Amino acid sequence: NWALLNILTLSLSFMLVFTAFQTTGMLEESVLEAAQNDTGQDFTGAGYKSLSIIYLVFAVFNWISPMIVALLGAKVSMIASALIYNAFCASFLRPALWSLYLGSVLLGIAAAVIWTAQGAFLTANSSSETMGRNSGLFWAIFQTSLLWGNLYVTLSFSGKPEISSDDRWKLFLILTIVGCCGSALMLLFRSRTAQSDDDDIDASVNADLATLDRPSASSIVVNTLRQSMQLLRDTPMQLLIGTFIYSGLELTFMSGVYGTMLHHTRQFGDSVSSLIGQSGIAIAAGEILAGFLFSILGKFTNKFGRDPVVLLGYLVHTCTFYLAFVNLPMDSPIRDTSGRIYFLQANPAAALVGAFLLGFGDACYNTQLISVLGCVYPSQSAPAFALFKFFQSAAASIAFFYSTYLLMQWQLLLLVVFGCFGTISFFACEQRFRNTASIGYSIID
Repeated sequence: NWALLNILTLSLSFMLVFTAFQTTGMLEESVLEAAQNDTGQDFTGAGYKSLSIIYLVFAVFNWISPMIVALLGAKVSMIASALIYNAFCASFLRPALWSLYLGSVLLGIAAAVIWTAQGAFLTANSSSETMGRNSGLFWAIFQTSLLWGNLYVTLSFSGKPEISSDDRWKLFLILTIVGCCGSALMLLFRSRTAQSDDDDIDASVNADLATLDRPSASSIVVNTLRQSMQLLRDTPMQLLIGTFIYSGLELTFMSGVYGTMLHHTRQFGDSVSSLIGQSGIAIAAGEILAGFLFSILGKFTNKFGRDPVVLLGYLVHTCTFYLAFVNLPMDSPIRDTSGRIYFLQANPAAALVGAFLLGFGDACYNTQLISVLGCVYPSQSAPAFALFKFFQSAAASIAFFYSTYLLMQWQLLLLVVFGCFGTISFFACEQRFRNTASIGYSIID
């Protein structure tokens, strides 16, 4: 089954590449603050600014990425983008402001291309019956990327108040090597239909972006841009915009802000670096559990649709935000603090439970968004996923920017309000297109 083999190879390669990147993202602000003493440069707030730049460029280039994937093919697009991810991680071996911000711009471009290509590749290797299974399987394996890097951080940095230059060098060397292994694994992508052993199999899957009678490059560019604009006027896409935006806001809180809040909370003592790693593992556990759960329990989603899963995600996230509100100081997103909290003292167990719920709720939203886009737009998957990533990354860029200035209670308020709006808009899409929503899931044999 070449289609399933492609999905597994895609999942494993993304797991390795994003083991490096997601560990970097969760530690970026903390690593840069610790690096100030070694480099003599002022990195205050640079981690948030870097991530904001990444997602801003990501948002802009989502309008262009379908054209790039159409011209290069999904395989070449993903490999080239993955190499840029590897270079960004390597830049932390010796941090500098110029390499940080230049790398952020290049990474934003690469992110737009790799996720557009991933969506097209996933759709090309799925049918309406296997789309939900494959999206859940991909998400579960992919999100183990949060586990391995954070496990290393937990074991290596236990009892250390900050990351030293030697620790930083070893960490990012390992992460760079792991990311390069993921890039190499992408070379194994094969065409969906297996040919004879004597044939050379073209591994570049173009999905719906190209045909055997390939049109000119200019016509591909015009056609993909026109498709994106047409989809933006489509009712299902308009209804899902609210959900896209919330997924970007909660992505920012989960991947960048939450770990920084733990790092800034002095009540956790010298074990705070280890606690950041543990929180990453807890997030990964939530993501993996939810991904496999929604992939395996296909009959439930076939019968009841996607909206109960999204509602579960919103309720879980609301519990997470409450735990953060009562367990962490209000100024913890911005600075080191011993500020007042509602618990008698900061509770590491509550912090880890909140991290687990963050990951579980994130998977609830993302698996259902991937599934609904693949089912509603099977022949226009690249521009559909590009629009999804445009709104998600634009919201994430804005959220990383305001995270430098807003106290925690205001960030949580924005998350609750936009989460409610995004959940209602997803419900509206499901109810309006129930016939489409009722397909897309099957049990893993």
